[in-house]
Amino acid sequence: MARRQGLRGFTLVELMVALMVMALLSLMSWRGLDAMGRAQSQTQARADDVLALQSGLAQWGADLDAMATELATAQNINSLASPLEWSGQVLRITRYSNSGELSGLRVVAWAMGEDQGRKVWLRWQSPLLQSHAALQRAWLQSALWAQNPDAASRALRVSIVPLVDWQIYYYRGGAWSNPGSSSEAADAIPEGVRLQLTLPEGLPLSGILTRDWIRPNAVGAKS
Repeated sequence: MARRQGLRGFTLVELMVALMVMALLSLMSWRGLDAMGRAQSQTQARADDVLALQSGLAQWGADLDAMATELATAQNINSLASPLEWSGQVLRITRYSNSGELSGLRVVAWAMGEDQGRKVWLRWQSPLLQSHAALQRAWLQSALWAQNPDAASRALRVSIVPLVDWQIYYYRGGAWSNPGSSSEAADAIPEGVRLQLTLPEGLPLSGILTRDWIRPNAVGAKS
């Protein structure tokens, strides 16, 4: 009679080795998925930063393009020397704006301020204005907003991107210069405006970024 051979099972050592290998493979897989998730999150964050910067620069150009330049010579706006004013901290612009079926003026202001403990590029805008008195109030409010904003003013501002510093230059008399250094009349609209942003390290774009805007009817302005 043939001798029946018993089936050989796994020993305890082999089973422990197999479990250790499976655990090691699981750990490696988890680390790989975690790294992929972090890389995807970082890529999305960088894409969001680039989009925010592009949107901010597009809005900057749109505000200047829509500037109400005739207010500089309007006889009924004596309290507003110019629709464009740089105080050294805030750039204020009076611009045309359409909101649905309504149209009128808005005052917008750009400045560097703080948001959640970090320096950021900020944009503030007034509601749609349809009277001289409302325009005067908004012009004054836009200056106070950057110095000591109240809750109502903070609700009207938008944070664009983190900043280290920023500078504004005007193109006048064939050259770029500081807005306050020109010998021309302070209320004259410059032929161009240069925006210089210093972006912090760690962003997709860092260092100094320069954006030039040239007034559409300016003659001889160069970037």
